[in-house]
Amino acid sequence: MASIPRERAVLPDTGRQAAGIALMLVAVSILPVMDGFAKHLGQSLPVLQVVWGRFFFNVILVLPVLAALHGRKGLIPPRPGIQIVRGLCLVTATTLFFSALTFLPIADTLAIFFIQPLIVTALSPFVLGEHVGVRRWSAVIVGFIGTLIIIRPGFQEINLGTVLALAAGLCFASYLLLTRRIAGTGRPLVTATFTGLAGAIVLTVAMPWVWQWPTATQWLELVLIGLISTLGHYCIVKAYEHTEATVLAPFSFAEILMAVLVGYAWFGDLPDRWTVVGVVILIASGIYISFREGRRRTVPHP
Repeated sequence: MASIPRERAVLPDTGRQAAGIALMLVAVSILPVMDGFAKHLGQSLPVLQVVWGRFFFNVILVLPVLAALHGRKGLIPPRPGIQIVRGLCLVTATTLFFSALTFLPIADTLAIFFIQPLIVTALSPFVLGEHVGVRRWSAVIVGFIGTLIIIRPGFQEINLGTVLALAAGLCFASYLLLTRRIAGTGRPLVTATFTGLAGAIVLTVAMPWVWQWPTATQWLELVLIGLISTLGHYCIVKAYEHTEATVLAPFSFAEILMAVLVGYAWFGDLPDRWTVVGVVILIASGIYISFREGRRRTVPHP
C-alpha cells in the first residue's frame, strides 16, 4: 500500500480542530452579549419574562429546522421524563442567572456560575457512578478555593446576586448531569429543541402573572436574546463535533474575558483584583479537570 504523505494525514485533523476552536470562540464572544441584553432588560421587565423571551424565540427559530430535518417525530425524544426534568433544570438555572445579573456585574456573575464544572465532577461518583481520582478531587478543592476568593465570605457582605449565581451553577450542574445520563440516546438537535420547548411552554403558562407589555425596543432585545442563544449554543454543539473537549476547555473560559468587555462597555463594571485572582484559579482548575476527564475517556466527548 502506498504511504500517505504526512501533510495529507495531518491537515484534515488540524483543519477540524481549528474549525472547532473558531466555533467555540464565536460562541463565547456572543453569549455575553446575550447576558448584557438580559441585564439591561431585567432593569425594566420582570426577569421571568426575559427568560421567557430567551426560550420562546429560541424555539421559534429552531422548530422549523427540526421539522424540515426530522418531521413531527423529531418532537418526541427518547426518555421524555428525564428530558422534562432536564428542561426544568435549565429554565431554573437561566432564571437564577438572569436574576443574579440584576445585582452583580456580568463578569462576576459568570465567574461564580462557572462553579458548575466543579459540582459536576464532585457529584458524578454519586449520580453517575464515575470514578474521580485524587488529582481531580484536588482540582475541585482548588476550584472551590477560587470561588471563595471571588465571593470572600466574612470579608464583604454577601450579595443576593452571589447566592443566585451559586444556585444557578448548581441547577446547571444538575442539567449537565442529566445530559450525561441520556447522552447517545437521541439526536442532539431533537434533545436541545425539546428542552427549549419544555421551557417555553412552562414559562408561557406563567406569563399572565408577570407580563408587562414590552416596548418596540424591548421586543427587539427579547428576540435578540433568543437569536444569540440559538446561535451560541449551535456553535458550541458544532465545536464539540469537530474537536475534543480537552482542546476546547481553555477557549470556553474566554467567555469570562468577553463578559468583562461587555460589562465595562455597557455598564461601566470592572472586576476587582481579588475577583481576578479567584477567576484565574477557577479557570485553571476547570481546565485541569477537563484535561483529566479527556485522558480518562476512551472516546471523544460528543
